[in-house]
Amino acid sequence: MIPLWMFPVAITCGNTFILKPSEKDPGASIILAELAMEAGLPDGVLNIVHGTKCMDVVNAICDNDDIRAISFVGSNTAGMHIYSRASAKGKRVQSNMGAKNHAIVLPDANVDATLNALVAAGFGQRDKDRSFSNFSRENKLVERAKSLKVNSGMEPDADLGPVISKQAKERVCRLIQSGVESGARLLLDGRNIVVPGFEHGNFIGPTILSGVTADMECYKEEIFGPVLLCMEAGSFEEAINILNRNKYGNGAAIFTASGAAARKFQTEIEAGQVGINVPIPVPLPFFSFTGSKASFAGDLNFYGKAGVNFYTQIKTITQQWKDLPGGSGVSLAMPTSQKL
Repeated sequence: MIPLWMFPVAITCGNTFILKPSEKDPGASIILAELAMEAGLPDGVLNIVHGTKCMDVVNAICDNDDIRAISFVGSNTAGMHIYSRASAKGKRVQSNMGAKNHAIVLPDANVDATLNALVAAGFGQRDKDRSFSNFSRENKLVERAKSLKVNSGMEPDADLGPVISKQAKERVCRLIQSGVESGARLLLDGRNIVVPGFEHGNFIGPTILSGVTADMECYKEEIFGPVLLCMEAGSFEEAINILNRNKYGNGAAIFTASGAAARKFQTEIEAGQVGINVPIPVPLPFFSFTGSKASFAGDLNFYGKAGVNFYTQIKTITQQWKDLPGGSGVSLAMPTSQKL
């Protein structure tokens, strides 16, 4: 999915593209390249570069004089390294990094629709973490999360597949445990799930922590697993302040039937993508992926008009086709300021 935010726009704008996939998951990029070749993309337009010594490859891309722009999606550590090194070489950089996507649920929200949206956002769209404030129907949330099926990603009825590696599973489990040890209530624990036929797989089932506070490690760190965090706020204003104090600014949503509350939220919230009764404002080609704060480094975002601007160079052309009077002498005025 993520490379499709980049190379179709880049190639459409007239560029060639080098794609460096994660060494942990290189196969999908090869499939995309094969599909592009089948569609008639000329050789050399889309290029895949692999490397187990990841930083050597990344640094070579950052330093190469023939590469004029770099797009990145990943961790803050890697993203800031790429942004600093490549921009120091005069390259244009867009770096999409970590996130904690929040949702505020107001008492007037449609309960059934909100439950479905929270489950879909927390356990389905696993690109970013999700936390939410002020939702009193936790038992119903647990019931719906329990109904999700965890299985191999190749199975047609699977709702959730495994995380990418054993190390990723261990990290998710550690952050869940840190939340419990810090005082959060574990409403649903997916750490010990066993999938028949894949008993040693890296599976984690839907997990819900309640009573989470902003000083907990599970809240401050991006978990990157099927973990939904529930927080409490004493007022709408306090909920907005919780969101705005978080260092990330990828996306935020509100669930409400109040137009006034929605307007206040969209005006005051400090996040690049805002959803109103929409759980995750996933970017579509006609608008940009507008993360901000610690979620993004650069000045032109992915996708949409900003994506086109990133992969093109603005050029101003001034032309004059009228015959100028021959005997008027030399004028030192700017051509656009001359009176004809």
